[in-house]
Amino acid sequence: MPLFTNSLINETSPYLLQHAHNPVNWLPWGPEAWEKARLEDKLVIISIGYSACHWCHVMEHQSFEDESVAALMNEHFISIKVDREERPDVDQVYMDAVQLISGHGGWPLNAIALPDGRPVHAGTYFPKEHWKELLAYLSDYYKNQREEAIQRAIDITNGIKGNDNIEPKTANEFTVDYRTAIFKKLEAAVDFEKGGRRGAPKFPMPVNYRYLLQNSFYTKSEKALKAVTVTLDNMMNGGIYDQVGGGFARYSVDAEWEIPHFEKMLYDNAQLVSLYSEAYRVTHNLRYKKVVDETLAFIERELSDTSGGFYSALDADSEGEEGKFYVWSYNDLKKLLGNEFPEFCKTFNVSEGGNFEDYNHLTRNPNYNADEARIANWKTLLLQERSKRVRPRLDDKVLTSWNALMLMGYIDAYNSFGDKNYLNRALQAGNFLKNQMLQPDNSLVRNYKNGKTTISGFLDDYSFTCEAFIALYQATLNNEWIELANAMAEYVIQHFYNLATSMFFYTSVNDAPLIARKTETSDNVIPASNSSMAKALFKLGLLFDKEDYIQKAKKALNNVSDNVLAHPSFYANWATLMDWFIDEPYEVAVTGAGAADICTLLNKHFMPNALVFGANGESKLPLLQGKFKPAETLIYVCHNKTCQAPVNSVERAMGQILK
Repeated sequence: MPLFTNSLINETSPYLLQHAHNPVNWLPWGPEAWEKARLEDKLVIISIGYSACHWCHVMEHQSFEDESVAALMNEHFISIKVDREERPDVDQVYMDAVQLISGHGGWPLNAIALPDGRPVHAGTYFPKEHWKELLAYLSDYYKNQREEAIQRAIDITNGIKGNDNIEPKTANEFTVDYRTAIFKKLEAAVDFEKGGRRGAPKFPMPVNYRYLLQNSFYTKSEKALKAVTVTLDNMMNGGIYDQVGGGFARYSVDAEWEIPHFEKMLYDNAQLVSLYSEAYRVTHNLRYKKVVDETLAFIERELSDTSGGFYSALDADSEGEEGKFYVWSYNDLKKLLGNEFPEFCKTFNVSEGGNFEDYNHLTRNPNYNADEARIANWKTLLLQERSKRVRPRLDDKVLTSWNALMLMGYIDAYNSFGDKNYLNRALQAGNFLKNQMLQPDNSLVRNYKNGKTTISGFLDDYSFTCEAFIALYQATLNNEWIELANAMAEYVIQHFYNLATSMFFYTSVNDAPLIARKTETSDNVIPASNSSMAKALFKLGLLFDKEDYIQKAKKALNNVSDNVLAHPSFYANWATLMDWFIDEPYEVAVTGAGAADICTLLNKHFMPNALVFGANGESKLPLLQGKFKPAETLIYVCHNKTCQAPVNSVERAMGQILK
């Protein structure tokens, strides 16, 4: 029986539940906590983290499980715990505060705020004694220097609001020169020997490499393609990739991709499946297909909920040690593999001294070609053996935006490899989002666990789901998906659009207001919600002939175009959209009884310059009207609202697209 239980026991977030038996009187984010702070006139501790965060666990163990620390927090503060993955809106606001105060950010994030939410101080990880000293100081500061504390909070809050100063730009015509300038900026940071950005740590940044793949298509630049392939090759051979069970860890702590931070996140794996699938269409590298197949097997085995949704993450730690689940002792491998051990060592760089705290974390030797059938047998053997270990903790909440990314990963895999199992899994995920997360008024909820949803959707939930449903329509030709995407887009325009800036707020007008209403514009490990929404509007604008949608996408792009040129590493998804304004994509309309099969064949090609869609019969989509002929399956290649003569073979259509 636990000694302590606080209000987090009623939450569904695994991260919040981890703290439910702390002696700290934690409250979840919500009106009850803030009303209590106002009534008791106390400063508020807003402590933000996530379940796979190593230093969050460390600070919990050192401070939040300590009764003397808890006594200090409980007497002088109201303490709120926040799962940043459930409430990224809260995280954005207080991360801005940390960065304004210290110049850097990270998690755990600990902000101390006035009873109205305006921060007085903010930082990341604090050792126990430092944390106690800080709390004692701030408690005294608020009691005895209140006017100064309030003025400090005003200044910090103004700084947070100032971070979102978006100056609407006048119309801009984008030219091919933009592509050259963007590539030069990106090229300067690429490690052409090991892939990724130069130096350490190395993060897989799928948004950047998907853009570079597209850039190489438009410019025919071998160097742009090499930037992609050298990264993908080194990642799949490195320790960031789970050589036994498939799937990618969060990032590599070194410059070689060898030793990862071992947590596995759904959003990384979703986007890397898309990236490797697209790269396969260009290179036909069978190892890329193997990575996709193994990663999706990992997703099915370890991150899939019976509802059809996907779980969020696996922790880096097991039994209190980072990586313990994944690494191998030399002697255990020797005993397990018997006569095959010497060959295994050459293939996976195994040594007696190991490469991770006397253990071996497996990496693939690209210069040693072992038989692939033998490798498959080794992986099966090791996976069975590893399954007997104590598993890393699972974050089993289901998030709409991350699920939409994973859905798109399955569609990209289906488009590349034609495996109907991948399409069926995408449909299962799509039906989950439609039936569990989409509400009758076309709004979305963000989170789901055990049949329960508690948080309204944010802009990325809508934008990624719109893009995913467009992709589902293109793969199935089922109009329901495109109609749902359009209905969600209309909802977003009504509830998130900022007329003053021509951008979208991250939160809905219906959401309880925070101290600042943020606008997310920079792409990072995950695309920015505004760049994703702009891309969705562009595609929907073409499909439904809605010029207003396309103009909204263009206005948003204009607003960030200077940043795209100056910092493309953080605006690569915008750069992808920019390409479509430089060269408007072909609209490839397929009609007739065989339309689905033709679209499947077309989608096996890497064509970022084409939007493929169609119908098996009559369709209300403007570009399909009047094109259906019952006895024929025809392909219309259209550009700028003008269609070439229809053709009846993929080869002839490709000739029109790639001429």
